[in-house]
Amino acid sequence: MPWHSHKVLSNKSNITALEWDLPGDKLVVADESGNIQLWTFKDHILNDWTLIGSACFPGEHILSAAWFHNGKKIGLVTEKKDSTYYNDKFNHLRFAPSVRQFGGRAAEGVLVVSTTGMVGAVMLMKDSPNQVCFATESLGSTRHRITAVDICYGKNGHYLVAVSSGSVALPVRCYRVSVRRTDDKCHITSQALPSFFLHDGVVKDNTFSKVTHLKFAVREDADSLVIAANGDNGGLVEVWELREKSQTVHKLFQPKTLESFKTVVWQHQSQYQCKSPVVAVTTTKLSVVTTLPPPSCVVIALADSSIHYLNRDCLKEIATASLNMAWRQDEPSNKYQRLTLSISHVDISWLGGILLVCDTQGTLYLYRLLLEGGSSMNSGYTCTMLEYCLVTGLDCLDLLLCLRSSMIETLCERLDISYNRQPAPIQQYYYVQFLCIKTCLFRMLATGQSKAADLSSLLMIHSVATAFKSLLRPSDLISHDKGPAESLAAVITDAITDVDKVLLHLDPKEFTVEPSTLLSLQQLIQWVADMALNLLARLPEQRSQLKSGGYELLKDYKALNTLRELLVIIRIWGLLRPACLPVFLRSTDNLDALALLFRLLSRLVQPNGDTQQQQVDDSLVDECCLLPNQIMIPQLHQTNNITAIATPMLFSQSLPIQLEFGVEPEYLVFVPELNPIEGCMHSGQIVDSIRHLYLGKQPLLVKQCSRCGGKAQVQNIMRTAAIRAWDQRWARTCRCGGLWRVHRLFQ
Repeated sequence: MPWHSHKVLSNKSNITALEWDLPGDKLVVADESGNIQLWTFKDHILNDWTLIGSACFPGEHILSAAWFHNGKKIGLVTEKKDSTYYNDKFNHLRFAPSVRQFGGRAAEGVLVVSTTGMVGAVMLMKDSPNQVCFATESLGSTRHRITAVDICYGKNGHYLVAVSSGSVALPVRCYRVSVRRTDDKCHITSQALPSFFLHDGVVKDNTFSKVTHLKFAVREDADSLVIAANGDNGGLVEVWELREKSQTVHKLFQPKTLESFKTVVWQHQSQYQCKSPVVAVTTTKLSVVTTLPPPSCVVIALADSSIHYLNRDCLKEIATASLNMAWRQDEPSNKYQRLTLSISHVDISWLGGILLVCDTQGTLYLYRLLLEGGSSMNSGYTCTMLEYCLVTGLDCLDLLLCLRSSMIETLCERLDISYNRQPAPIQQYYYVQFLCIKTCLFRMLATGQSKAADLSSLLMIHSVATAFKSLLRPSDLISHDKGPAESLAAVITDAITDVDKVLLHLDPKEFTVEPSTLLSLQQLIQWVADMALNLLARLPEQRSQLKSGGYELLKDYKALNTLRELLVIIRIWGLLRPACLPVFLRSTDNLDALALLFRLLSRLVQPNGDTQQQQVDDSLVDECCLLPNQIMIPQLHQTNNITAIATPMLFSQSLPIQLEFGVEPEYLVFVPELNPIEGCMHSGQIVDSIRHLYLGKQPLLVKQCSRCGGKAQVQNIMRTAAIRAWDQRWARTCRCGGLWRVHRLFQ
C-alpha cells in the first residue's frame, strides 16, 4: 500500500545518509551537521517510530552509513541447487559479526564515514545505563577530503571502505576498518589497503574528470568495485576487481620454497561509456548463490532520465528505460513527456525483482526486473527463490509482484512437492512460514481466494493447537517421553466418535489449567468451535468438489484431527470452568453442540485412510445439511474490500499504474469472493483477525495489516500469561507476513 506514507522525524539539517539494518527493523538517519539517529518501530507499528540512540560528531558532514552485520548469512549451493533437501541446497555460510559482545553474540550499531576522512562507530548498549557508546578514528594516517564512499562487509567481521576525493587524478583509496567492544567502550582500527587510479585512458584525454559514485558489486563481497565518473560530454562506468598477482623478487631475497611472492592488486575489468552524466548507481544487495565471484548487476541512472541495466562482468547493456518515455503505448508520447525530470536515487530490492527510482520532485517509480528466463521469470527459478525466502525468513513481496497469474498454481504445486520431500523435523520448523508463503501466492489469484482462506484457517488451527498444548503439564514428571499432547494424539486416532468416551482414556490432572487463564482464552475457544461448525456446514456443497485441485481444509486429514483434539481439550476445560465454553445459538436447549461437532468430525475423518480417497457417506451429509437448522452458523471469513498492489487486480491493470500519496485508488479495490454458507449469520462487524473479538462496525482505533487489510485490537485488556504469549506470536507481523500500522477512523 505505497499510498500510505508515515512520518519518522523532522530534521533541521539536510539528511545525507539513510540505511536500513539487515532485518529491516531499524533505520539510521545521518545529516550534514554530524548528527546520527537510530530509529525503530515502536511495538512493530509501521507508523509509530521511536528513537533508540543518537550521537553527534560536530562539524562532520556524514556521507555514508552501514549497520553492523549480524553474522547470519545463508547461501544457495550452486552445485546442489537441484538437491531435494533444504539442508543440502542452502548452507549457513561462515560470516563473522561486525562487533562481538559477551558470548560472541552480535552487537547492534552503525559505522559512518564523513567528508573529512573520519570514520565513526555508534553502538547500542542494551546492558549498560548509557544507551549508546561511540568512537571516532581517521581512515588514513592523515585526513583528506572525501566526496564519494561505499562500505562493504568482510567475511571476517571487518569492513571494506572505498573512498574517492572526486578527481580522477587522485587515487581511489581502500581501507580495512574493524570495530571492537571493550567493556563499555568501542574502538576503531583502520588499515590502508592497495589503492588505484582510474583507467589510463581517462586521464590522457581528460574527458572524464570527476569521480561521482563508488559502489561495491555486492555488499557482502569486497572483491569487485563499480566506479562512475562524469565529464563534459557524458559519463563512464568502470568495474575493478581485486586479484592476486605474482611478484618477481630478487634472487637474494627469494625464499628457499619454490612458491612465488603474491600480492593483492586492483585490476581494471570493464568499462561502459554513456552520452549523459551518471546521477545514481546501485548494485545487487544480496548474493544468493555461493559461486565466486557472485553474479550481480549494475543499474545506472543518467542525467537525461534514462535508466540502464548492465551485466556486472562485461558491463553489457541488457535493458534500458526512461522516465521521459510514453507511459502507455496507447497514449501520445507528448502527453506524458516531462523533460525537467531528474533522477536522484535508484535501488534494487533484496531478492533483485524490483527496481525503485526516485526523482527530485518526490515521485517514486517502481520497475519489475523480469530478466530471469527470458521475458519473465520461470517457475523453477521462482520456486528456488521462494524456498530461499522460506529458509532465510526474507519477505517474498518483490517476487509476488513479478509473477504472471498463469504460473501461480504450478508454482504452488512445485513448492508443495519440494516441501513434502523434507524430513519431518524440517517440515515442522518451517511450517508456519510455508503456510504464509502459500497463502500469499493464492491471494494473488481471483479464483484462489477460498484456498487462501483455508490456508489462513489452517495456520490459525496450528497456532491455537500449539498455544493450547503448551499450557498442558504432565502430572508424572518421570514420564518425559509422553506428555499430555502425545497421549491425546494417540487416543484421537482410535475410531471413537463420542467425546466423553475419549475422556476415559486420558488423565484429567494433565489437562488442568488455571480458571483465569481459561477465561482469557474464551475467544480462541469460540473460534475453534465456529471453525468446526463452518467446515461441517460447507461439506454438502463441497462434496462434489472434493476431488478438485488445490488445497481444501475439508481434505486435510491432519488438520481435521487437530480440530478434534482441540474439541477434546475444550470439553475438559469446560468441566473446570464452564464460563470458558463456546456459546452456541441452538434451536433446542438440550442439544450438546460440542459432542455433535466431535461426532460429525470423527465420522468425516476415516480412521484408516485419508478423506481424499474415501467417499463421504450420505447419512453424514444429511446430518450436516440439518446443522444450520440446529445451530446458528456464525460468519468466519470476512469479505473485506482489499486495496493493495499484491492482489488479483494487478493482473487486470494496464501498466504503469499511477498512484497518489494519501489517496487510496478506487480501481485497485478487490472484493474476495468466498462461497457463502446457507443459513450463515452475518454480523456486519469488524472482527479482530488475531484474537477473534468483535470490534464493532466502525472501531475508532485498530491495527491494520499493510498487505491483506486484516484488523486487530491495538491493546488487549486481559493480560494473562497465555494471552500475552498469543499476542507476542503476532506482534511483529500479520498472519500474511505484512507489517502492522495503526489506523484511526477519523484522521
